[in-house]
Formats: sequence, structure tokens, C-alpha cells
Amino acid sequence: MTEFISNNVNELRGWAADFARKLHAPATIALHGDLGMGKSEIARAIIKTLRGADTVVPSPTFTIVQNYDGISHFDLYRIEDSDELAEIGLQHAIANDITLIEWPDIAAEFLPADTINIYITAHGDGRRVVIMGNMGK
Repeated sequence: MTEFISNNVNELRGWAADFARKLHAPATIALHGDLGMGKSEIARAIIKTLRGADTVVPSPTFTIVQNYDGISHFDLYRIEDSDELAEIGLQHAIANDITLIEWPDIAAEFLPADTINIYITAHGDGRRVVIMGNMGK
């Protein structure tokens, strides 16, 4: 377990950029946290670090998944049945891509044992980020 305290969104983005540089596909990152905790900010920073600062990264809340040449970003908030996960390509992404999953609980049975779980909670005006999982694959 590793812990990081972020005092503001810029620190959170900086941490996520450093984290991104350690990732190699396939890797699955499950982002846990309540609404507004920074899951999308972390995902956006990872994608921009690996695919270029000018990469447009909309939230996949309504599209459910966005793909960025070997990075798949899933937002499972609106998924109600785990059977839908095969239809949106989750298993393929997990096997091949750097896969970022917001609201991963519904996909628990599909996540590989080496999934990196990131838990984000409020910490004063900032965020506490707890990382569980092994980066040394």
C-alpha cells in the first residue's frame, strides 16, 4: 500500500502523471471514490501524460468507454448488469490495454488479480489517495 496526500487538483494531476509513467499494458487500474473525489482527474492526467497534453479527454459518463490508442477509460456508473461489460469490451481492454475503470465495483468478478486499486477520499480541502497493488509486473 502506498499513500499520497494531495492539497489541490494540480498536485493530484502531478501525482497521476508520475504514476502514469510507470504503467505498461496490459494494466488495470480501478478508481474508487465518491462523486467529485477526482477519479476522472486522475484518469485524464494519466491519458494526457501517455497520449499527449493536447489529447481531448471527455468524461465517459454517458459514452461509458473512451479509447485512446491502447488506453481504455471506462465509467461504469450507469451499468446496472455485469452482463453489459462484455458488450462494451471490458474483457478485451483488460487483456490488452492500460484500462482505467471508474466505479469498478460492478466489474469486480472480471478484474485481474494484479489490478491496481486507487481509493480517493476527502482529506481536508484536498484528497487522500491510497494505492493498493503491485506496479512491478
